[in-house]
Amino acid sequence: MTNLAGTAASAPATRTHWTRGAHGAQLAHWSAIASQVAETLAQDAVERDRANEIPYREARLLKASGLVTLLIPEEFGGGGGHWATALAAVRILARADASIAQLLAYHYINEANIIFSLPDPSDRERWFRASAQGQWIWGDSVNPTDPDLTLVPTETGYVLNGRKRYSTGSAVGDVLLVNARISAGPDEGGILAFVLENGREGVTYIDDWDFLGQRLSSSNTVTYSDVAVSRDDVLGLLSEEPYSSLVTPGIQLAFGNLYLGIAEGALAKGRELINARPNAWFLSSAEKYRHDPFVQRLVGELKAQTAGVAALAEKVNRRFEDVLALGDAVTAQLRGELAIEIAELKVISSEVTTRLAHQIFEATGTSSTASKHGFDLYWRNIRTHSLHDPVDYKKLEVGAHFLNGEFQPISLYT
Repeated sequence: MTNLAGTAASAPATRTHWTRGAHGAQLAHWSAIASQVAETLAQDAVERDRANEIPYREARLLKASGLVTLLIPEEFGGGGGHWATALAAVRILARADASIAQLLAYHYINEANIIFSLPDPSDRERWFRASAQGQWIWGDSVNPTDPDLTLVPTETGYVLNGRKRYSTGSAVGDVLLVNARISAGPDEGGILAFVLENGREGVTYIDDWDFLGQRLSSSNTVTYSDVAVSRDDVLGLLSEEPYSSLVTPGIQLAFGNLYLGIAEGALAKGRELINARPNAWFLSSAEKYRHDPFVQRLVGELKAQTAGVAALAEKVNRRFEDVLALGDAVTAQLRGELAIEIAELKVISSEVTTRLAHQIFEATGTSSTASKHGFDLYWRNIRTHSLHDPVDYKKLEVGAHFLNGEFQPISLYT
């Protein structure tokens, strides 16, 4: 593993506004705010999930809390927070409502394209200021498994056509980060990243996100019909340059923190249900379920595994923050090593949380399956989002690197 010691000071300051080292006071401040938001979301999380409505109210709550501007530099009106702080907020929200935690996580990564796509700080200021002043939530329409959107160059910009599924945050986002392939001209074949405000003529949001879990993530289909894209909308072409391509490890890291929060939420709810049970199984020598050795053993195993995921997540969150602070000093080797560490977290967080959300029912018993508890929400959420991209391919990434020192090709999944 590459040693980062002493490299931050020599990194060109122009490449990044991010610095390492979320200090304790900052982390405590934003974690307290995230906890307040989580408490509000927890009050009716089950009811809102069942209603499956577009989360406009939840989006307003995120804005009012200040969480949406946490990562914007203070000089542009933002919170000046660090990535370890933002990822902690995602984890905290996921304990109560993983759908809204997903909205926030994707927002942070989408907004981060201001830096990933624009090397010159002078080009970023207008985006940061507009995002902070408008308290923008950044949705996205970048799903690479769909046929590409097409951009036809014009004298003033481009014309956009096509359709994208799984556009997270699209309906509630103030702006939408879009990726589309340029069909002609000197950049033909390149993928352009650009931003469209909600309500742009020719953009249609289809309310078709009706899935098993993550039901309030607003991950709808968006269609584009002769949409005018100006040069002022453009962030830049997607690149395999090591720093710019950190966007993919970033979103995978957000997934790990999201899954960890779901596990912690399921454990807390499970403890509440177990401790509320008045008796024990009739063959047990224990007086209550919470004293039964089989229940304690299962809960202890799940709790210990979750603690292991938490330790890894906190370590990798800091590692990500350290690498981002290097700016142009980030190399392909360093980017690849970071992606492997994050892939390890993706594997373990996905598998531990999926197993936990399933097995916790063995400790809570039949009564915990009553509809009034909504205890299935944790399992439905992790089961849905853990399928975002195959975990087996993350295992392959880790194994290929461990055995052969190989890195996977750069993409929006690796």
